Amino acid sequence: MRAGARLKTRETTMNEIGFDNTRYLEEQSAEILRRAERFQNKLYIEFGGKLAYDYHAARILPGFDPNVKLKLLQRLKDKIDVVICIYAGDIERKKIRADFGIAYDADTFRIMDNLRSLGISVKAVVVTRYEDHPAVNNFITKLERRNVAVYKHKTIKGYPADVDLIVSDAGYGANPYVETDRPIVIVTGPGPSSGKMATCLSQVYHEHKRGVAAGYAKFETFPVWNLPLNHPVNIAYEAATADIADVNMVDPFHLDAYGTTAVNYNRDIEIFPVVRRIMERIMGEGQVYKSPTDMGVNRVGFAISDDAVVREASKQEIIRRWFRYSAEYALGATDLNTVQRVQILMDNLGIKGEDRPVVIPARETAAQAAKIPGHGNEGFYCGAALQLPDGRMITGKNSPLLHAAAACVLKALKELANLPHELDLLSPDVIDSVAHLKKTLKNPRVSLDLEETLIALAVSTTANPAAKLALNHLSQLNGCEMHLSHLPAQGDAAGLRKLGVNLTSDPKFASRDLFVE
Repeated sequence: MRAGARLKTRETTMNEIGFDNTRYLEEQSAEILRRAERFQNKLYIEFGGKLAYDYHAARILPGFDPNVKLKLLQRLKDKIDVVICIYAGDIERKKIRADFGIAYDADTFRIMDNLRSLGISVKAVVVTRYEDHPAVNNFITKLERRNVAVYKHKTIKGYPADVDLIVSDAGYGANPYVETDRPIVIVTGPGPSSGKMATCLSQVYHEHKRGVAAGYAKFETFPVWNLPLNHPVNIAYEAATADIADVNMVDPFHLDAYGTTAVNYNRDIEIFPVVRRIMERIMGEGQVYKSPTDMGVNRVGFAISDDAVVREASKQEIIRRWFRYSAEYALGATDLNTVQRVQILMDNLGIKGEDRPVVIPARETAAQAAKIPGHGNEGFYCGAALQLPDGRMITGKNSPLLHAAAACVLKALKELANLPHELDLLSPDVIDSVAHLKKTLKNPRVSLDLEETLIALAVSTTANPAAKLALNHLSQLNGCEMHLSHLPAQGDAAGLRKLGVNLTSDPKFASRDLFVE
C-alpha cells in the first residue's frame, strides 16, 4: 500500500466564516421571548427543520453551530416545555433520516437523549394521525414503559379545509390535551410532515377553551425571509427539498399588508388562508397574523457576517444535493424530476458538478487506476478524492486490498500526521487476516471497505505506533469534502458518515452485482 498523496491547493480554504453564531443565539432567544409576551406568556412554537445536528445549515452558513437550536433551548430551559411529534405513518414505514441512516422512531429517542443531556426534559410525545398498527403501538409501549407521556392524535376528517369541523369539539377538541407547565412550548419532530402545526393549533384551541389566550409561532431556518428570493442560501433550500417540490416565493400576503418583500415557501403560503381562518375562529381577528412571514420568529438572516462566503458555500451545497439525488435516482430511491429540479437551479446559477473541487481529482484517479493491470474489480476502476481543511487534495484508488474510500482516508491520515507516504499503516498480515475472515464468512469481496479498514487500523495501534499516531488525527476529517467516482459500498458510506465527511459520488455502480454486502 505504498501511497503518494496527490496534493492541490486553492486560493480559499474550508475555514472561512460567514456566520456569527453568537449574535444569532442572542437575537433568536430575544425574539422568542418577545413573541411569548405578545400572547400572555403561553406560546406554542413549531420548530421546523432539524432540532439537532443541522448540517445543512452548517454547510451553507459557515460558522453556524449545527446544534445551536439545542443551545438556544438550553438558554431558555427554565421557560420551556418540549413536545415531540411523530407521524404514525413514518413509524409504520420505517422512514429513514438520510444524514444519520436511522429511522424516525429511533431518531425520536435520540432527540430525547440529546435534550436530557442538556437538562431539558421532554414533556410528551404526540403520535399524529394515529392508526392502530403493531409497529406504532410497539413504539408507544417502549415510551410508556420508560415513563414518557404519549398522546394519540387521530386524523381529523376534512383537514385542513373543513374549518367548521376542525375548530370544534369533534375536531381539535377530540384530541387529548397535552399537559404543559411553562410559558413556551417547543413542538418539534424528527422530520417534515410530523404534524407539528396541527399539534400546536390543537393545543391553542384547548388553551382558549380553558380561558388562556395562547398563541402560535413558527421557527424555521429556511428559506431566509429577509434575503432575496434568488439568493443562493434560499436556492439551497429549494435544492434540499427538491424531492418534495418545495418552491420559494415572495410572500404576497406580506407584500400586500406591509408593502415590503419577504420570502417564504409555497406550502406555507398556500396553507396560510386556511391557517388564518382557523386562528380567527380560535383567537379572534385581533390576534391573527397578516402573513405567513409574520408567523415566523427566525433571525438567521441578521447573523450573516460575510455574504460572499455564504453564497459560495450555498452553491457548493446545491452541487452536493444534485449528486445525492443523481445517486438516489440510480438506486431507484427518487425520480428523475427531482434530479432535474436541482439541475435547473444549477443552470440558473451558472454552476455545474465539476465546480465541486473534489470531483475532477476523483475521476482522474479512477482513470489512472484503469491503466494498472489487475487493479480494478472485474474492469471497474474507482477513484476517491478528499480535501483537507487547508485545501490540500488527497486521492485514492481501489485495489485488491482496499476500497478507494479506504485508501484515500489512510493517505489523508498519513498526510495529517506528517508520516512518510511509503509507510504502511496496516501490515500485510492484518489485511490478510481480515480478508481470510471475509472469505470464511462467504463474502466474495475480500478488499476492505472503510469501516473494516478503520477497525483494522485501531487493532494495529498496539503493535504499530504510526497507526496510533494516524488514528489520533481521525477527528480532523470532520467536515471535509469527498467525492467518489462510483456509488459507495455500505461500509464506505457508513464510515464516512460517522467521520462527518461530506460525501458525494457519481451515479455509477462499482460492480455488476445487484446484491453487495
